[in-house]
Amino acid sequence: MGTSLTTEFWERFTVLLVLALAMTAILTAVFTALFDRLTAGLRGHRSHGTTPRTPHPRVREDRRIPVHH
Repeated sequence: MGTSLTTEFWERFTVLLVLALAMTAILTAVFTALFDRLTAGLRGHRSHGTTPRTPHPRVREDRRIPVHH
């Protein structure tokens, strides 16, 4: 005995599919916005606590460094 998919099934399936897609899109947007705000806050917080970097003194190119002592 086989079963057939009724029109009521397809109506409910369509409604549930559309709801699932809408919820996925909304939750993705919400979590993306929260993650962006969190990372921006962490970057801003971290930049205030560090001191600016000083460049390393460079060796003049015309000065040779001896290989053997």
